Amino acid sequence: MQIFVETERLILRELLPSDESGIFELDSDSDVQRYLGNKPIKRVEDARKSIEFIRQQYLDNGIGRWAVIEKETNCFVGWAGLKFVREATNNHINYHDLGYRLIKKYWGKGYATESAKASLDYGFEKLKLKEIYSMADVNNIASRKVLEKVGLKLLNSFDLNGVAHNWFRISKA
Repeated sequence: MQIFVETERLILRELLPSDESGIFELDSDSDVQRYLGNKPIKRVEDARKSIEFIRQQYLDNGIGRWAVIEKETNCFVGWAGLKFVREATNNHINYHDLGYRLIKKYWGKGYATESAKASLDYGFEKLKLKEIYSMADVNNIASRKVLEKVGLKLLNSFDLNGVAHNWFRISKA
């Protein structure tokens, strides 16, 4: 098991097949899915497929989302980190995207901000990236606040599959 980053309260490590129950709890919650297309998963098999997909990104792109583990309890909190996006989004292609998704009982503890900041530091310091992007549904005010708190700037809004999204960027400088 590879640990990529440790913060004061969190461990960000590779996502493992043994994380399937945590991914299922995360992605089957309609509140978590509210701004993500509102399509909660219904089977543990779907969680397994998500983990396999992310683990394949590690191999294909050298980066993918990480499991977020609470140090104090060793509990799975959700995922966070960078991924390399090859598909065109808002007229961008081949870019690094910052993201995070937490199990609802961990909302409001600052874990999204803590893991996002650690992910950005990793991207700029270890991967030597020049810029990192992110997006959020325009109605997801909590996510926008996290992105702005860690330094991303709102560039514009765009349509993603019929839903308005905000587009953010941060540069190393």
